[in-house]
Amino acid sequence: MAVVCRLHYDDTRKYVERRTADGKSKMEIIRCLKRYTAREAYYLIKKDSTPNRSVRQG
Repeated sequence: MAVVCRLHYDDTRKYVERRTADGKSKMEIIRCLKRYTAREAYYLIKKDSTPNRSVRQG
């Protein structure tokens, strides 16, 4: 659902146009966008789950 919503933004439209010119189908483009979104989400989750090491304990 996130990828379908992203298709309406300018940056993603430019990406779709570029990939279409490369010969990719719409389903292949959506698959690539899903992978990109998953990488972004993983990075954000990983960043938020790291412990705060600047605080001294004990």
